[in-house]
Amino acid sequence: MLYGMLETALKQAGEESGMLLGQELSISLSDSLSTSKSSYFGCLDDGCFVLGVGSSEAYAGQFYLLFSLRDAIVLSSILLGIPPTRIQEKKRLSIIENDDIDAFSEIANMVNGALNTVFQGALPNKVRLKLLSPKKYIPEIDLLSPEEPLPDGDYLMFRSKLEMPGQEMNHLDILIPVALGNLFDPQPEAAVSETGSEPETADAAGGEARQAGTEDADTKPAASAGVDSIVVLEDDEDQRRQMIDLLSFTGYQVVEGTLNADLKELFENRNVKLVIIGSQDADDRELSVCIKVNAIRQDFPPPIIMSAECWTRTAVLKALKYGARDIIIKPLNSDDVTSKVRRYCKITPV
Repeated sequence: MLYGMLETALKQAGEESGMLLGQELSISLSDSLSTSKSSYFGCLDDGCFVLGVGSSEAYAGQFYLLFSLRDAIVLSSILLGIPPTRIQEKKRLSIIENDDIDAFSEIANMVNGALNTVFQGALPNKVRLKLLSPKKYIPEIDLLSPEEPLPDGDYLMFRSKLEMPGQEMNHLDILIPVALGNLFDPQPEAAVSETGSEPETADAAGGEARQAGTEDADTKPAASAGVDSIVVLEDDEDQRRQMIDLLSFTGYQVVEGTLNADLKELFENRNVKLVIIGSQDADDRELSVCIKVNAIRQDFPPPIIMSAECWTRTAVLKALKYGARDIIIKPLNSDDVTSKVRRYCKITPV
């Protein structure tokens, strides 16, 4: 279960961070194994950022996100709009400044937001994750202590690959203390078989856990019964009609309403594939509709695209935080709308 939740969350985090950066970014979980703090940092050749994630409520504890310092420099520099040649120089020399740390923290917040979305969806009302401030660690310069940059002990390590066109990226590692990992994913007690063989090894158990986790991630809740539909919410009638016309290629029923529409009524007896929310400035009123949509279908919320004329970086971040999967800039571009709708509704071009 834990592997599956992390796999889903990291994939979502890559998509949302890529949208923020204006670059394609994928984060794909590739492996899990048991390690210890001394073993992990003893093999570390390059600097890293360590970000604690506080887990509260029924799953109390703290786990850690570890990005390589060079990856953090690349991601933050792209977000800040720094020219490519300067990015490569900063990466080569491991130059990171206060603005870089602030920008990197925004990207880390995207990862934590995706983790929260997936974990809370799988464990409703049982867990809440809070991202803590990043700590920089440089081997042979910074000293390890019993509590820094993370506490001594044994960990479950989940390694994911970062990939971005034109960039050589490393890994994002998630280190979860064994006790907390067992809360999220209780392990059956190992038993000696009738033939007298020893209990399975940790590596074998980890392999089965990975396989089970992947199956969990692929086994999504059944779609809601009813007519396949797209819901369009927009106060401006002309723009609402324009969006509806652009969606005719899907063959789905298109249901329309204003931002104050009764969502329960619109969703009733429909398998809602996508929700498109239109607005002028993407302010808090429009963004709050995302929360209402996710509340209607807590177990399996449909993807949400937000459309607006005025987008700031802050508005984009807030839209993603509130649950949007993508944005569209008005005036509407038919190719942009079509490609994004095809993607989220999984419609193959004819």
